[in-house]
Amino acid sequence: MLSKSLSNPLISPLPIHSKKHKSPNQVLIVRSHVTDSSKKAESGSDANPNPSKLFESAAMSTSKSRAYPGGMGPHTGRDANVKKPEWLRQRAPQGEKFAKLQESLSKLKLNTVCVEAQCPNIGECWNGGGGAGGEGDGIATATIMLLGDTCTRGCRFCAVKTSRNPPPPDPMEPENTAQAIASWGVDYIVLTSVDRDDLPDGGSGHFARTVEAMKKLKPEILVECLTSDFRGDLDAVSSLVNSGLDVFAHNIETVKRLQRIVRDPRAGYEQSLSVLKHAKVAEEGMITKSSIMLGLGESDEEVKESMSDLRAIGVDILTLGQYLQPTPLHLTVKEYVTPEKFAFWKSYGESIGFKYVASGPLVRSSYRAGELFVQNLVKGSKSEQESKSSES
Repeated sequence: MLSKSLSNPLISPLPIHSKKHKSPNQVLIVRSHVTDSSKKAESGSDANPNPSKLFESAAMSTSKSRAYPGGMGPHTGRDANVKKPEWLRQRAPQGEKFAKLQESLSKLKLNTVCVEAQCPNIGECWNGGGGAGGEGDGIATATIMLLGDTCTRGCRFCAVKTSRNPPPPDPMEPENTAQAIASWGVDYIVLTSVDRDDLPDGGSGHFARTVEAMKKLKPEILVECLTSDFRGDLDAVSSLVNSGLDVFAHNIETVKRLQRIVRDPRAGYEQSLSVLKHAKVAEEGMITKSSIMLGLGESDEEVKESMSDLRAIGVDILTLGQYLQPTPLHLTVKEYVTPEKFAFWKSYGESIGFKYVASGPLVRSSYRAGELFVQNLVKGSKSEQESKSSES
């Protein structure tokens, strides 16, 4: 009995050769649809009376679309007029470094956002830069996902699975994660998590314990945490940034106008800015970071406004990347932004005061997070704060 929904099918559609066709190249596609037989018996009708419309976009339908994620919504589906360009095509990840890290993560049962969110840069980051094939010679970066692999929110751009009541966090995860990472010998690590609105502090304490455990085992390691907004709980933010953290990252994701379309209703533009601002206030010298996806229908002026808002609260690092649609049930791509335009945004961001801007079609929040420039930026900030402390 199939138990998965069409938004996350248990199996791919099965091609079955039809005996009615003479040509072996002609096939029928069989899709599975799950219904609750008990409800069907009660209602006396099929729960899916018109399965042909399951994958029909809002633009093609004359009837009112069902709300996401129960089916196609007004902002989902594929746009046949928007073609994926060549510059977004990546080779399949391979290489010795990639294989070793993949094996290590599997043995330690650690989740990574690289895998869960289907990041296109997994080969490049895990190989240490330079390409997906293993020719990189830089610093390998893997973003470890704490607090499980199931999110309590349902943002329309995200491929991570969701649930109102995910399993409780593993109380040993902070120690186990710290021991595993210390054994790798890396200099920079990124920790992130799903949203955990079911926890009183949103998972902040779990983050803090992990950072503290890593710093205890390896004091010189640099730690970046890419967090949720903790429902706007500033005490939760303080708890994390006072744990020995080096970089506090939280994404506004998109421009102000598109927040309600792109993000879960519990998230918000002003709430995200408040969290980023407080991280600076709660821990002097804290490096802060945020990210914006492009290609969702934003205008240039709206992007400039968001960048200005981030700089106004002292955000140091910004990443900009192309939104890529995980499935037809997620937000439709409105535009594929050119590499030249991304280069413009990098230049513009630097001109208004960001200390570092990573901008490109395949750039993601944690893209090459531990590269040498960022490491030097963090170390420089720490040295400056130590000098101020000694003078006082």
